[in-house]
Amino acid sequence: MPISQDLIDILCCPKCKGDLVLSSSPEGFTCPQCGVLYPIRDGIPIMLISEAIPIKPEKP
Repeated sequence: MPISQDLIDILCCPKCKGDLVLSSSPEGFTCPQCGVLYPIRDGIPIMLISEAIPIKPEKP
């Protein structure tokens, strides 16, 4: 089940309150400021700081 645009518009990073970016691979929301991914499981965003997955910054 896709996530509604209304939900995407109101979600923010629970740690820094910054904007999130929807990622398709791996599926989840990334926070560029914190460098973490909040996964989506069974169509539900897991917005717990303890469940955030660290991501490596892209190399230029």
